[in-house]
Amino acid sequence: MSTHRIWLSSAVALALCVAVPAGMTWAASSGGGSSSSGSSGSSGSSGSGSSYASIKQQYANAQNKVDVGNYDTAIDILENIVDDDPKNADALNLLGYSHRKLGEYDDALAYYEKALKQKPNHVGANEYMGELYLEMKDLPKAEERLAVLTKACNGCEEQKELEEKIADFKKNNG
Repeated sequence: MSTHRIWLSSAVALALCVAVPAGMTWAASSGGGSSSSGSSGSSGSSGSGSSYASIKQQYANAQNKVDVGNYDTAIDILENIVDDDPKNADALNLLGYSHRKLGEYDDALAYYEKALKQKPNHVGANEYMGELYLEMKDLPKAEERLAVLTKACNGCEEQKELEEKIADFKKNNG
């Protein structure tokens, strides 16, 4: 992730914690979570009784941990969110991202798949899953994710980043 994207993700997460009234749906940052379909999952709680505001605060805290590379702590926070809100595609995506950054590819793939089951056009999960496939040297699957992004957001930052990474992969592995 570029420094600008990390800063922007943190700013968006912080703004969401301040600006979105309780009871409304929210779209998290982490890779442009939801450019076209609104809710990231259920906005209530179902597990340990955390409130919607608490989930937002936890997510912002997890995003901040990811932004500084503290993936293990982010994973702990995100797992608590998913316990309360198992359909939270943004938290599932960020779990995938955190596991990928730790080199835990099987776990990363499982979380990306769960995020995409909830929200097939999730731009962050599609981009990051494509990047994971490149790290796993699976160009055809990365290109599948790019095709989804092209349809889902047509020219968004996530699509452009994955296109660049695929081009670099082809240049370096050609």
